[in-house]
Amino acid sequence: MKKSFLLSVFFLVALCVAQAVAFAAEGGVDWGAGTIRAKGYGVPMEGPIPEGQKIASAREAAVAEAYAALAEQAEGVAVDSERTVRNMQLVSKETHTKVAAVIKNAKIVNEKWDGELYWIEMEMPLYGASNSLSSAVLPETKPAERESFPKVTTKVKVTLEIQKVRNAGGYTGLVVDCRGLNLTPAMSPVIKNTSGTKIYGYKNLDSKKVIHNGMAGYASDMGGATRAGNRPLVVKAVSLDNHNFNPVLSVEDANRVLAENEVSHFLENCAVVFLR
Repeated sequence: MKKSFLLSVFFLVALCVAQAVAFAAEGGVDWGAGTIRAKGYGVPMEGPIPEGQKIASAREAAVAEAYAALAEQAEGVAVDSERTVRNMQLVSKETHTKVAAVIKNAKIVNEKWDGELYWIEMEMPLYGASNSLSSAVLPETKPAERESFPKVTTKVKVTLEIQKVRNAGGYTGLVVDCRGLNLTPAMSPVIKNTSGTKIYGYKNLDSKKVIHNGMAGYASDMGGATRAGNRPLVVKAVSLDNHNFNPVLSVEDANRVLAENEVSHFLENCAVVFLR
């Protein structure tokens, strides 16, 4: 009798776990596309009800679950190396309200009813002047509060290749190759050199540009680095800093980035891509 009871409990738990997995909302943050997606599933109300009401109740349940999943995805987004969206919501009621409003404005991109189960997929933008996660969590700063980029510490050798690029109008952007280093994406990353000097960060930039377009794009290869234009300066990160959020460049490469930025101003334009 005891053995039979334990088996019944085991199968009941297994069934509940299976149902939880089957109905779990799916989705994720697409740093390349700059979007957050989440899925929700809903079953209709029980009992003999009209078909229209049956579908409506299943859809309502799917939408509610998709919203909940979207909120969970958004909360896990790293704002910088020290804070997630959830951290910021916990310390600021205003931020919590703004994030909730952005989630509420998420759009439905896919939905389907198969006769038994309703499926909804929702999407919200990471960046944008309004109704984006960045507009809810990134502060707007005044021009007077911006910090200048650091000065080049050593003279950069101008090779024939560099001169040709300058003659063509200069570099159109920066690509930092972080592949193999396990880079973690963030909304407000920092680029440093091996001496610890920050050469690119939120305080150097026009906050409105960052909120609208982000500080950097993330891609797996050069084919996805279109944000940096058709003549990007490509450098290799030597390591990562602050929990793998921030690329670190050699002093030589960092100086070259700063020197070329003085000519082309690609950093000010946030024309930066991290390969990971």
